[in-house]
Amino acid sequence: MSVRILALVGSLRAGSHNRQLAEAAAKLAPEGSEVALYEGLAEIPFYNEDIDVEGSVPAAAARLREAAAGADALLLFTPEYNGTIPAVLKNAIDWLSRPYGAGAIGGKPVAVIGTAFGQYGGVWAQDEARKAVGIAGGKVIEDLKLSIPGSVTRFAELHPADDAEVAEQLTEVITRLRGHAGASAAA
Repeated sequence: MSVRILALVGSLRAGSHNRQLAEAAAKLAPEGSEVALYEGLAEIPFYNEDIDVEGSVPAAAARLREAAAGADALLLFTPEYNGTIPAVLKNAIDWLSRPYGAGAIGGKPVAVIGTAFGQYGGVWAQDEARKAVGIAGGKVIEDLKLSIPGSVTRFAELHPADDAEVAEQLTEVITRLRGHAGASAAA
């Protein structure tokens, strides 16, 4: 059984190190797992209950919900903006949390990782993302963490996929997340 992991990146910048980290995850996904990088978070309107009405949900939000519903697990990649989670990632979590009690991520294993310029690798943003996605219904794998500090210098000339230490750690994250997804499917 192949496990499908949906990757959401909290940075919209084309050259984002977190996007590169997600690309590395897709490239390095071990046999039995597929990491699919979601495109289109920029098109999703800010969550507003007035427009989240059955039959008229914005198409971009509906596509995100469909992608999450079709995944076995989610892997969130977050930079740290002003000490917290980027708005685009929080907005995605908000859309995925609805409809209340039946959101697309309900009960799905979720891991949050990332890289940031600072010396702690974005741990504040990762903690906030874990909190938000857990409240939204995702099954946060609390002990599955990867925070890579110094992204601007570390990845200045080296793609994360070509960094042996990062590649090893990223492969371990995906392998463990795949295990949680398999256990959830069997339950």
